Amino acid sequence: MKVLIQRVLSSSVTVEDKIVGKIDKGLLIFVGFTEGDSEKEINYMVDKIINLRIFDDENGVMNKSVLEVENTSILSISQFTLYADTKKGNRPSYRNALNGTDASKLYDLFNIELAKYITVATGIFGADMKINLINNGPVTIWLEKEDQNGK
Repeated sequence: MKVLIQRVLSSSVTVEDKIVGKIDKGLLIFVGFTEGDSEKEINYMVDKIINLRIFDDENGVMNKSVLEVENTSILSISQFTLYADTKKGNRPSYRNALNGTDASKLYDLFNIELAKYITVATGIFGADMKINLINNGPVTIWLEKEDQNGK
């Protein structure tokens, strides 16, 4: 499981010229799944995301989590391209990305688990999405959790 996190002042996702998800201050996260990912990886990532100290405290030090900052939320976007393999040639291979049916189920579970702690807006799984954001910092963090087989 891979997650790319961006601290944002605002972000939205549009599908077919309609905004389907929007947040003000918070986190824009892109999430991808691979074979072997399960609820175990999801729980690890949710815990890591909500407790990651990447918001400034009163001294300007990144020492607060998304849960400790008022009026924050998360915009969650599924993105299989996080598993792009570019080692051979110039055309990325996505063979390490989980198939759409299973990835969709894990993505739904991931968002349900996140929503237990914070407001979550989402895109539409598998749709052609346009993402708008104002990155705050910029702060961009890469998280990866290997499955139980070390993959």
